[in-house]
Amino acid sequence: MLLQHKKVAIIGAGPVGLTMAKLLQQEGVDVTVYERDRGEQTRIWGGTLDLHKDSGQEAMQKAGLLETYYALSIPMGINMADAQGHVLSTIKPNHDNPEINRNVLRTLLLESLTSGTVVWDSQLTTLEAHNDKWLLHFSNQPAAQADMVIVANGGMSKARNFVTDVVMEDTGTFIIQGDVPQPAINCPDFYQRCNGNRLMAAYDGNLLVANPYNNGALTYGVIFKRPEEWTTTIPIDFHNTEAVHAFLSDRFSAWGDIYQQLFQATSFFVGLPTRKLPLSSTWKKDRPLPITLIGDAAHLMPPFAGKGVNTGLVDALTLSGNLTSGQYATIADAIEAYEASMFAYASEAQLESSENEIKMRDPGFSFHQLLGEAV
Repeated sequence: MLLQHKKVAIIGAGPVGLTMAKLLQQEGVDVTVYERDRGEQTRIWGGTLDLHKDSGQEAMQKAGLLETYYALSIPMGINMADAQGHVLSTIKPNHDNPEINRNVLRTLLLESLTSGTVVWDSQLTTLEAHNDKWLLHFSNQPAAQADMVIVANGGMSKARNFVTDVVMEDTGTFIIQGDVPQPAINCPDFYQRCNGNRLMAAYDGNLLVANPYNNGALTYGVIFKRPEEWTTTIPIDFHNTEAVHAFLSDRFSAWGDIYQQLFQATSFFVGLPTRKLPLSSTWKKDRPLPITLIGDAAHLMPPFAGKGVNTGLVDALTLSGNLTSGQYATIADAIEAYEASMFAYASEAQLESSENEIKMRDPGFSFHQLLGEAV
């Protein structure tokens, strides 16, 4: 096997990095994951994830974790509502792609790994080739060595420049994510309107997508075209919940009271400009030692097709297979074949996400345009 007696370092303990570690470890590879979070209990904010049958679930199946994923996830329907909160139509729960909380998924993956696989509180500062080994330097940990590095630490990765100089692009959309603890108490009218389903509403260029069951909280995203005056500076302090309440109340002033109740009940906000890492064939060929990118570090895309994490899990499945199947003569050959394959399927995923994003920013957009065939 190509990685026999080799040490593999994975940067990032997100779902893609941990799945990559599992797929390699079950083939006997010596692998360590380095993660900047202080520990496995560090809360991961964000909406739930649904793993698709033809992508993410195939990786879970290969890792022997598919049954556990189904046991820990929740099939959810969709209530499509108007701006006044009236439910217009309902899509029945999807048992093929159930939703799983991000922390629950992390725990599932961590429990499948050998104890000590993840080194926490390890923020990578520099990476250098030294004596035929990668030397990894961290802000809070001793330096480490590896024969191969797999970069899986997201769209803002600084280690990516060993592979490509491509720069991220803003796509022109802004998302405000909010969390409501104990929603049955804090926003009862909105929570009841969800009725156990996700709720989606769109009106005049403002979109809202809410999930009432995200590990005890109701989480939602507000999506809109990024104002031109926000190009250089975002005029909202998202740590100031009252300021965000005021902004959303004003922006949604034409919407019904249940949405105002939702905003006022929100205790935690994050503001996110959507970005894309364009895929280009100009990835560097003259890398000093084996290194490649997977997940958002390779192909960050807006979340408007549900393809981000699923594409990343296909990366892990493809790259691990290339490295352990015995099909390739060298690690470099295995990496090159993975990247050629990834460019094709990730480009398709990015295109679908971009097309959906353009549709969703139209003032006349309705979620029926994307989901109507399932109603």
